[in-house]
Order: sequence, then C-alpha cells, then structure tokens
Amino acid sequence: MKLLTLNVHAWQEDNQMTKIKQVAERIHNSRYDAVALQEVSQHKEAHYVYDHIRDDNYGYLIQQELNELGSADYQLVWDVSHYGYDVYEEGLALLVRHPIHTSESFYVTKSSSVDYWKSRKIVSAMCVINEVPVSLYSCHLGWWGDEDEPYDSQVDVLMNHMNAEGLSFLLGDFNASDDRHEEGYDYILRKGWIDTHKVALEQIGEETIEGKIAGWDQNKEGIKIDHIFCNQHVNVQKSEVVFDGRTTPIVSDHYGLEVTYTIG
Repeated sequence: MKLLTLNVHAWQEDNQMTKIKQVAERIHNSRYDAVALQEVSQHKEAHYVYDHIRDDNYGYLIQQELNELGSADYQLVWDVSHYGYDVYEEGLALLVRHPIHTSESFYVTKSSSVDYWKSRKIVSAMCVINEVPVSLYSCHLGWWGDEDEPYDSQVDVLMNHMNAEGLSFLLGDFNASDDRHEEGYDYILRKGWIDTHKVALEQIGEETIEGKIAGWDQNKEGIKIDHIFCNQHVNVQKSEVVFDGRTTPIVSDHYGLEVTYTIG
C-alpha cells in the first residue's frame, strides 16, 4: 500500500496549472491508495460544480486531471477550514481510490469560524484497502506555543474524536518539526503514534520545507514538518520525500512525503 501527503499551497504558486498536472501525473503513475492534501483552496466567487465544490477547487482539478490520465477511480473528499488570502476558501482533501465507507470533517480548534485563519479542521475517510479497514485523516494543525489555539488541545480533540480501534493514519502538515523536542512532534508521539518515516526500512529525504515560508517566517534551515503517523506497527518498506526537485519537480512551498507499507 502506498500513501502520499502534500501541502499544495493552492493558487499561491507560479505556473499553478502546470504544477497541478505534475501532481496528477505523479499520483497516476504511482497509483497511491490514498492522497492527503492540505491548503486545498477554491475562490469564494467561483462557480459551484456540485455540493460545496467550486470549479477551481484544487482537489477537484487534480481529480479531473486524473480522469484524463485514466485514473478515474479516485474519489474526492474536501471541506473548507477557513478563508485564506481573503478570497480563498482554504480546506483539506483526501483522494482515495478505494470505496469510501464513511467520511467526515471536524474542527479541532476552539474556533469554528471560517473568518478566523487559525481555525483548523480535519478531513477524514474510512475505506477498505486490501480487505483491511483503514481510517485516513488529512491534517493541518497550528503551532506549538500558540496561546489562542493551543497545539496540545488540537491534538487532544483529534485523538478524542477518532475511533480507537482499527488501523489509522494521520497525514499532513503538522507544523511540528521532528527535531524540536518537547514540542508538537513529541506530543503526538507520546499519544502512541508512530512516525512511519523513522521506522521505514529505507528512508529517502529528511526535510519537507526549506527556509522561510508562511507560518515559519524566522526559519532559516531545512526541517521536516510534514508527517505520516500510524497508530499501529506496520511494515514500512520505504518513506520518501518527493516533489523536492530531486527526482520530482517542486510544486509547492512544501515537499511531499510518500510511504509504502504492508500489513502482516
């Protein structure tokens, strides 16, 4: 089984349509079982195509590109978290190529207002992959030390909301560097979650952002804040940083992370 997470920085990138095609091509060629995306935006005045999905929704456009490439089996789950850059409905998405049994979204912050940029929502889906029920969570959390929306509280709400039984993966931009001890990353590990990158038999890449980006204005180094956590021990063959300009193009201010694993 193969999973991917990527903060796409939607509609803030140069050559955005080219990069959307590059992401779709990678998903098509790799045949990920599921893809978690963050900062998946749509313009608040764009036309609706169905439900709450507008015609410029980044996740919807990825799905349409996949259909053109012949990967028409990916289902999209998306919901808005808050307004970004004034004009965008910014949210999270899952693209899953297995039947989705249930899906939902929920806030983990005290605020549930789309007008407040610190409001944080999780998008989740439960599917069956190779006869194994798997719960997937696309996550974009705040920052450690935030007094308005404490990080540990966001993690606690997330944990309390989850089904304690069964195989689960948290995928996304956790704004938690794995080299900052006694902060967000360690807090998640203390909840019993396993960093699949750390336990992989083959690890390729160590950083998912380089230097200063939005939310990390003082950062001057390469750090890893995008993770795939699992609540059970699985056999992780490989974890690789992708979309980093090495063998795959850079498509965002974040690099992506993919993990390949087996059960049993």
